[in-house]
Formats: sequence, structure tokens, C-alpha cells
Amino acid sequence: MDRRHTLDNFRSRLEEVVRRSKQSRGAFSESTSIDRSTLSQLLSPANRRLPRAETLVAVAETHQVSVDWLLGLTNTGPMQAEMMHEQTAFAPGTKAESDERLLQWFGEAVGYKVRYVPATIPDLLKTDDVIRFESADLGASRPAQSIETAAARLAWTRAPETEMECCSSIQGVRSFAKGEGVWAGLPAAQRHAQLDQMIAISRELYPAFRWFLYDGRQRYAAPVTVFGHLRAALYLGQLYLVLTSTEHVRTLSRHFDDLIRSAVVQPPDVPDLLVGLRRASRR
Repeated sequence: MDRRHTLDNFRSRLEEVVRRSKQSRGAFSESTSIDRSTLSQLLSPANRRLPRAETLVAVAETHQVSVDWLLGLTNTGPMQAEMMHEQTAFAPGTKAESDERLLQWFGEAVGYKVRYVPATIPDLLKTDDVIRFESADLGASRPAQSIETAAARLAWTRAPETEMECCSSIQGVRSFAKGEGVWAGLPAAQRHAQLDQMIAISRELYPAFRWFLYDGRQRYAAPVTVFGHLRAALYLGQLYLVLTSTEHVRTLSRHFDDLIRSAVVQPPDVPDLLVGLRRASRR
């Protein structure tokens, strides 16, 4: 990245921080302890000087943005947590806001590794019947939207230059095969069809899609999707906690690394495990 491009990025993003602060330039200068003439110089298109390190840190700390973002090294700015509601009802023919944004983030993550801990079984592997079963109490239009979103995630994973790692507890997978817990009431034929689909797709997509199974008695993981280095979305149940700070994303990535290291079933072996569970469930 050349110096001119870095300067242009910094000026543009500093202008954005000032605008978002809703402060006058004088008030902004005071809040960051930056001399007003220095601020004016940094915002001038004619400026040819990069800011000093202490100036960058002052803006970053006071207005909760990353230094990398100010210099144009990353595309995420505010170091904050955002609550995003999962829509449970919406007009026919429209997409739920949460699904739209999640799919947008998948698109932005092409070329980066997406890391995913599902709430139950991975969405991109689900059959329509399983989605309808899970969505039965969420309104008439919800299953159709969820089916569309699952199909879009599967399409993303099949596209070139995509890479996804997924971690689930082996106990959760076994509970599904047996129809236990939240899966009680799902007809056996639909569970068998779901197992068949998980076997087929996990074989088809490997190694672009790698599904690790960990021991839920030794590890715990909340449902989360980490979109490369850009952001992480923790699923809290009809609500997402979206994190964009570099440190938060790195911490969740390290947590995911720990799940992978402790996996008791590796991705190449998952289809064979599912075949065994399917056979056992038919007895």
C-alpha cells in the first residue's frame, strides 16, 4: 500500500469518526487532546504527513476504533458489540434483516476462513423437514425463510475460494440420531433422511468444509460464526451479539482452535461415524 493511498484512507476514516462523534472540530480536538490546527491539517486533502503514533492511539482509544482501521489495513471500524435481533416474522417475499446481514458477511468472507459452531446441527446440512420441525413455533413464514437461508449458506460453501471449519459436540450428533432431547418428536424417517444428507454433503464438500466433533463433557462452545478476521456473531437465541474488535475476533478464533485441537472425531472420519449412527438408529 503506497503512502498516498494510506493518507487518503486515514483522512477519509478520520472524517467518518468526526462525523459519527457528532462533535464540532473544536470539541473533537478537546476530546482527543489533539491540537485543533493539527486536526485541521490531518483532514486537509493537501496533507502529505502521516499522523504521529500518539495521535492515532488517542483517536482509537477515545472513539473506539482500531488503529488498523484508521490506516486502512482492515475494513472493520467501531470496536463495539452490536445486538442484532433475529427476525421471527416478516412480510412475504422479503428477507429477514438478520439473514440478509449474515449472508452479506459470508459474501465478504470469501477468501477467508469461516469458523462455525452451530446451535444444533450445521444449517447448511439441514433438510427442509428438519428446518420445518425446528421452526414450527416461530410463525408460518419462518420455515420458508430458514430453508432459503440454509440453501444460500450451502451455495456459499460450494463456491470457489471458500473455506469453513465447523465444530459440534459428538453428544449433540448422537442425540439427533437417537431422536433425544430437542429432537424428540421428529419422525424417524426424517432423522434418517437428515443423516443421509449430512453424510453426502460432508463427503462432497471436504476439505473446503471440515466438520470436527469434540467431547461435550470436556469442552463447551456457544453458537458462534467467526467471519475471517472481520467479525464474529454469537447466537444468543433470536438475538445475535456481533463483535468487530480485532481482539474479540482473535480471542474467539483461539477458542475455536482449542475445540479443533481437542476434537475426538476428525473431518475425514465424520461421514463414517454418521453411517454407524444411521445404522444403529434403524434397529
